[in-house]
Amino acid sequence: MKKRNTPLDKRKIYISAAFGRKVKKLQKQEKKELDNAVLYILNDPSIGEDKVGDLSGVSVHKFKMNKHLTLLSYTYDSADINLLTFGSHENFYRELKKYKKA
Repeated sequence: MKKRNTPLDKRKIYISAAFGRKVKKLQKQEKKELDNAVLYILNDPSIGEDKVGDLSGVSVHKFKMNKHLTLLSYTYDSADINLLTFGSHENFYRELKKYKKA
């Protein structure tokens, strides 16, 4: 995971390889919307819905990107936020479970 220091908070943001690959495919406006969602998470990591079962420890924040619902998964503690992946609801949790097992 890549590390990014943020001036807004003492937390550090780590980006998974899967997250980075998906970001490269986004258009400029979509990146802005994703950045806004990441800022919401940075300001209040508890904003996302905590998952249970196989995905325990993972939180998912839902936001709009190009008028479509987009899910962003992450984990966090007092010092770090780990951005795992994002995408539409279709097969999102299946792919997230595969990523978490790896």
